[in-house]
Amino acid sequence: QVQLVESGGGLVQPGGSLRLSCAASGLSFSSLVMSWYRQAPGKERESVATIFTNGASTNYADSVKGRFTISRDNAKNTVYLQMNSLKPEDTAVYYCKAKYAEWYANQRDYWGQGTQVTVAS
Repeated sequence: QVQLVESGGGLVQPGGSLRLSCAASGLSFSSLVMSWYRQAPGKERESVATIFTNGASTNYADSVKGRFTISRDNAKNTVYLQMNSLKPEDTAVYYCKAKYAEWYANQRDYWGQGTQVTVAS
């Protein structure tokens, strides 16, 4: 019933751009804190970006700050990650994560299936 459906991954050249999308269903989207994580082979999963329920506050990993932008469209139940100036070290599986705001009793993490982003020549 709960689904986070990602799209937009693929192969891009260094310096290129890509936009990831994550569409949520089965959840009250406007009550969710949304995040993007990534995991490269042999490495830990790391938080890339987070956007809070009303979109007013965002957090970014230092490694992507200035290059990536997280945004949300609550009317479409969708969160985006715009990735510019991509580097080979951005290569990873990218995951969408949802969690209700801290004042909700349900504090479960909900995860998307992951989408591969490969930055290479």
